[in-house]
Amino acid sequence: MSDLGPPTELIGVLARLRECLGDQRLPFDAADAEAGRRERASLVKQLDDYIIPRLVQIEAPLLTVVGGSTGAGKSTLVNSLIGSRVSETGVLRPTTRSPVLVHHPDDAHWFGPDRLLPELERTDRATGDQGALQLVATDELPSGLAILDAPDVDSVEERNRRLAAQLLAAADLWLFVTSAARYADQVPWGFLQAAAERSTSVAVVLDRTTPDAIREVSGHLARMLTSHGLGDSPLFTVPESPVDGEGLLPPGSVASIRGWLDSLGGDSAARDAVVRKTLDGAVASLGRRTRTVADALKTQEQIAAQLRSDAVRAYADSLAAVDEASQDGTLLRGEVLARWQEFVGTGELLRSLEDRVGRIRDRVFRAVRGRPQPAQQVTVAVESGLETLIVEHAESSAERTALAWRTLPAGAQLLDEASGDIGRASRDLRGRVERSVRDWQGGVLDLVRTEGSNRRATARVLAYGVNGLGVALMVVIFAHTAALTGAEVGVAGGTAVIGQKVLEAVFGDQAVRRLAETARKDLHHRVEELWEAELQRFLDLLDAAAVPAGAADQMRRLSREVDGVRWTEAAG
Repeated sequence: MSDLGPPTELIGVLARLRECLGDQRLPFDAADAEAGRRERASLVKQLDDYIIPRLVQIEAPLLTVVGGSTGAGKSTLVNSLIGSRVSETGVLRPTTRSPVLVHHPDDAHWFGPDRLLPELERTDRATGDQGALQLVATDELPSGLAILDAPDVDSVEERNRRLAAQLLAAADLWLFVTSAARYADQVPWGFLQAAAERSTSVAVVLDRTTPDAIREVSGHLARMLTSHGLGDSPLFTVPESPVDGEGLLPPGSVASIRGWLDSLGGDSAARDAVVRKTLDGAVASLGRRTRTVADALKTQEQIAAQLRSDAVRAYADSLAAVDEASQDGTLLRGEVLARWQEFVGTGELLRSLEDRVGRIRDRVFRAVRGRPQPAQQVTVAVESGLETLIVEHAESSAERTALAWRTLPAGAQLLDEASGDIGRASRDLRGRVERSVRDWQGGVLDLVRTEGSNRRATARVLAYGVNGLGVALMVVIFAHTAALTGAEVGVAGGTAVIGQKVLEAVFGDQAVRRLAETARKDLHHRVEELWEAELQRFLDLLDAAAVPAGAADQMRRLSREVDGVRWTEAAG
């Protein structure tokens, strides 16, 4: 990093990475979700608490965070290093409930809420509030050096553990305190391993160890540090000693640590080296850690895509089923068929179909012309049949989508959180279906009316009536007989032929094909609009929770950009 001032380009890209991390959540349960959530939260806090503020204020005092195991004597050590009681001690655990930051009076301006650890409220007295940072100014510390007493990393209180991790991530230097009884514990070594991976500057204090055990324990601890990549870290020992009336250790017990800290405080180059080592390690670790979050985001995107695909497929399949059922003769059963037969009086005509289909048109003219045509009854029957068909398939689509979603924990989670029973069709669907079917029937009549507006067809249209020709066109649309069997083929097929011949007599066969195709497309479009609204209920539920598509790729791009800028500035 350049010594000419804050690296503005790096700060800029880190700010964009921070914004991206802050915008993303991992809402769905998945194998890598919890690890991704923890890493995302850790990255956000370290960028806010340390990396970006430290880059902006590279000359700020070196922050030494004293952390470690429960009962290791951290607060007693801090008080003894300062030479006065600045941090509460005690036998009840956890003792340190809120962090205490000790600094030289001349350095007070560096530790305002707009700089270090901005989310912690500043106070000048002990409060026991984990959301507060107690500031203690003393001439006992050299300018340029600050010491922060943190809660236990293995505290019985989860909030203390989180705060300890946050504070250690904001440190330029870790002063990690352990004891002969706790030095091999797993939790502290997890923190030390993370420090090694991020090239954080670390010093270790073996505290509260009897003089006869110091050599053996410190030797073992040194080997463990080496095996974890921390072999270069200073290792100090503090023998078990009685404390005075103020709860302070004998000055000689902590002299080596205090001397080392004073040397850092008095040597700006040494301080700068420690800060830059930790800062560069933290920035260098962002790529690997961000990829962990990006991988988890990609899983979230895949889950969302699967849920979206399941919903879209269910409604697309259902729309195709409605199209098929409205054209394969299904609707010409039952009430619709009975009303159509009454309308055209087809009993005699159907019996003659086997003899000569070519005579149908003449018989239709004689059967229909000049007598009442109850077309409205056919229209009502068609309306009822279509409404039932559409509503049943809408219910089926919702059920299929809900069943598919419940095969994934994320889908079940969304369904359980939804208001109302989204696994059923909308409550107002039937009313919307009724309006849509009536509008479609009106459109069919408009087609007939428009087609019959020329002089050649007007007389014939008047002879049969717009309503009569309209229901004939509906029957033709519904009358593909692929799904009918046995006697139904003859009955429905006959009715279709009759409707076809009547229409051809009025408009011609080419016009009939065009009218039928236009009406089919219109029905498809209207059902499609109904389906879009029903499907959108699921998609809205998904979109409100899901990770936006491309979030993982965006995070990876920013991670690569951070690496690129970092290398460029390091080379410069």
